Amino acid sequence: MSTYTFSFPTLIHFGPGVRNQVGQAFTQLNLKRPLVVTDKGVAEFAFFKNFVKDLEKNGLRPTVFSGVWGNPVQSQVNAGTDAYKSQQADSIIAVGGGAAIDVAKAIALMATHTGNLFDYEDGLANARPIENRIPHWVALPTTAGTGSEVGRSTVVSDDKTHVKKIIFSPLLLAKTVFADPELTLDLPAKMTAATGMDAVTHLVESYLAQGFHPICDGVALEGLRLASKSLVQCVKNPHDLQARGQMLLASMMGAIAFQKGLGLTHSCAHALSTVADLHHGTANGIMIDHALAFNLSAVPERFETLGQTIGLKNPSGPDFLKWLSELKAETGIPRFLNESGVKKDQLDALTEIAFKDVCHPSGPKPVKKEDFRRIFSEALSP
Repeated sequence: MSTYTFSFPTLIHFGPGVRNQVGQAFTQLNLKRPLVVTDKGVAEFAFFKNFVKDLEKNGLRPTVFSGVWGNPVQSQVNAGTDAYKSQQADSIIAVGGGAAIDVAKAIALMATHTGNLFDYEDGLANARPIENRIPHWVALPTTAGTGSEVGRSTVVSDDKTHVKKIIFSPLLLAKTVFADPELTLDLPAKMTAATGMDAVTHLVESYLAQGFHPICDGVALEGLRLASKSLVQCVKNPHDLQARGQMLLASMMGAIAFQKGLGLTHSCAHALSTVADLHHGTANGIMIDHALAFNLSAVPERFETLGQTIGLKNPSGPDFLKWLSELKAETGIPRFLNESGVKKDQLDALTEIAFKDVCHPSGPKPVKKEDFRRIFSEALSP
């Protein structure tokens, strides 16, 4: 596999080994003291330790902050910001999945802004403006799912309520993404499937979202085509570098495409992360076929196009949903919520939070509170 460089709009270096370009890139910018933000698991991998050593060989003095785990929360951002300031860092390198990258973005924000992180929440009536210079930061994704490395928002939960807060600004975009598929080769099958289904959900829901945005539509369809050919292969043959590269591209394309909007699957997933602490990608994967059935009657022609994109012989809406169900089975994603420990007595809370979520109004069909309850009930168990 070759390496490539392109922008859309972030500068992206893509291909095996591009992680080795980071040290030299920082040296050329006269950046010396990067805070390397990662999660506890990635920090133990050999590739990460070698990456830090390579930074040092290039004359950098990196500090590692590995205080990220699970769904990112504000306390992790606060600890990372303290580390940035105490070490007098001049830049940030995010290495990891969506959680580490989201925390790195939030640290970059709070490194040069005052107050509470959630003072900058998107949609807040009196939100503080994001107007100061953001430290130079770059991203090295180790999963193919959220696409956070090319996103202009960070999603961080409140430690106490677990409610997800979105902070949005084009200023939060990474300066450069080093998308190295070799960093995803050792991702366990379960996490490969969960993050992969997150990417698929981004691609599908952004295409189904309301509004005129043919650029995002085109990106979404091509991303789905790549994911449909590579996700199962990544799960079953994890060291297939070509498939891993295609999923990494599909993940970034999903994050680019959902500038158009998302939908009710994501609202369900956000509620499940809040109430049941379910991994976001797993939640999307479980819910996608259950939730999207609600939209079939609204945009049948769009479901047909989705079916054509993945090469279905009969590209109808019901057949596309059947394909999604089969994709879940092939990748080991649970079919129903009870398989992941979700309880019937959580339905009220799930319904309430999903209905208040900001994603479903972008979908092709209005969703009432009772619709969410029915969808969750049907997805709970056979």
